[in-house]
Amino acid sequence: MIGCHIGRIFQVTIAGGSYQDGLTAVVQGVPPAMYLTEQEIYGDLLLRKPGADELSSPRKEPDLPIIYTGLNAADTVEGAGNKNHTNGTPLSILIPNLDRHFIHIKQYQDTNRTPRPGHASYASFIKYGPDDDAIGAGLFSGRYTAPIVAAGYVAKKVLKRCGIEVFSYVKELASIRCPDVTADRAANYTCEYKKMRRDLDPFYQEIYVKNRITPEMRFLEKIKILAEIEQEIDDIRAKAPKLTAAQIHDKYGVHPILNCPDLDAAQTMVDECNQIAATGDSAGGVVEVVATGVPTGLGEPVFYKLDAELGRMLGIGAVKAVEVGAGFAVKDMTGSQNNDQMRAEKGKVVFQSNNAGGITGGLSTGQPIIVRLTVKPTSTIDKPQKTIDKYTLENKELAAITRRDATIVGRIWPVAENYTALVILDHLLAHYGYQTLKDK
Repeated sequence: MIGCHIGRIFQVTIAGGSYQDGLTAVVQGVPPAMYLTEQEIYGDLLLRKPGADELSSPRKEPDLPIIYTGLNAADTVEGAGNKNHTNGTPLSILIPNLDRHFIHIKQYQDTNRTPRPGHASYASFIKYGPDDDAIGAGLFSGRYTAPIVAAGYVAKKVLKRCGIEVFSYVKELASIRCPDVTADRAANYTCEYKKMRRDLDPFYQEIYVKNRITPEMRFLEKIKILAEIEQEIDDIRAKAPKLTAAQIHDKYGVHPILNCPDLDAAQTMVDECNQIAATGDSAGGVVEVVATGVPTGLGEPVFYKLDAELGRMLGIGAVKAVEVGAGFAVKDMTGSQNNDQMRAEKGKVVFQSNNAGGITGGLSTGQPIIVRLTVKPTSTIDKPQKTIDKYTLENKELAAITRRDATIVGRIWPVAENYTALVILDHLLAHYGYQTLKDK
């Protein structure tokens, strides 16, 4: 595959598959002198991992990362205090697959002759032939988004040092739409939702809070612990802190399942999605990403405009449309309605609207960047569907027997958030270079 790479200055290459030994992100362009741990990366990975709630696949992958390269193994000089700091070399993050048992492999083997409608399984078979990685769909599985989230966390950490925040949330699910909320409210809600998920995640508590894996351990020591965890997944999951929805609301002010900053809308979304799932079907929706603090001028016309680069999030599995700002709604506007008029106040430019989503001409305007992703319903459903035998071309009927999500929307928002961070950081590094040379 030649398409598993993104970025020109901040570069990410991913590898692996759903039922291979694991997945990997190799990140280049990480600045030195940044303290980095597996615990903080896992804090984002747990947001997209399966098996976390009633709407997601029951697969029990803990998605525990291991940083393999790119950090100082010890203080470079005695007492320097730079152990586990990034050192400017490529950062490698491994995410072993720990919940891949023969019973699940056999389910794929029994159904792989008949491609699942909506999946890439037919096209990938034609492209790669009989050796196509069809167990769990390989890199066409949603699991390939795990290394994107891991790499994107690193990008977010760098961006935060530059005053840029990126966050995302569920805007719509099962045709239920979240009312418009301010960026501040959505950001604060998302922050509290992430804290709730960390506090209630059994692996975060058992592995990191209790120091079963620490930054001081060597790679082989960590792998030994992961081998033990592979046999303890059910026991660790049973230790998950138990809070009712009311208790979660009282303590964190968030919904227990969905990162949607309107509690009533979130509950209606879950109810509607569960009704659809009860019939064996699935639901789609929309996630919104917001980036604040982005300086004016990011983007590289003509072929690397910032909005065009964000449009590459169509590469996230199940995403069928990406819109910036008012997006598709501009077709119903006039020019005077769509244009974001501006004025000067106390030496600063102030816009009267943000229909452009913070990007004009492919360049950031200094306003918040607003991007929305349309997510299709999960393709794997428990309903009979017409398909074929890909070897004989006989007509067949297929009903899913593999693990599946009632919706993917609740797991895609952290992918969109971190993917956006990758794009913005890559452009920010180029922007800093331009500005430095311009001012010489």
